[in-house]
Amino acid sequence: MENRLKNRNTHNPDVWTAIQHLHKAIAAGGVDPRLLALVHLRVSQINACSACVHAGVAAGKKAGDTDERLHNVAAWREAPFYTDAERAALALAEAATRLQDGAPGVTDEIWEEAGAHFTEEQIGAINLEIALTNFFNRINRTLKEPAGRAWG
Repeated sequence: MENRLKNRNTHNPDVWTAIQHLHKAIAAGGVDPRLLALVHLRVSQINACSACVHAGVAAGKKAGDTDERLHNVAAWREAPFYTDAERAALALAEAATRLQDGAPGVTDEIWEEAGAHFTEEQIGAINLEIALTNFFNRINRTLKEPAGRAWG
């Protein structure tokens, strides 16, 4: 796959500044970086964004997560490697990502389960991670961004 943008040096600095601020807000939410990487990875798997799947695995490894957990997140409901809190965050991530044609989205049950494990500040950070990942997934899929490219 080849990126559709021919001039890769045309990044709008205002966009990158805004994205940096969003990353800072997510980090300030007090959520374990391993959990945020799992959320990013699962959302990116759902959206079939190879660039972000690659980035999610790299972020998870950097945060100290295991190959076993990273490789099994696509089947997190059946895999024994995740805590109840992680399961609640992954359920939230899936429901918030799958908003297509009549999907129920985030049900009260999913929201309440997340609330049983996380503070409002943490849920805000997780929700922002979900939204930002969906943002990147859509941009990367549109541009045909290949996996493995170093950003920055």
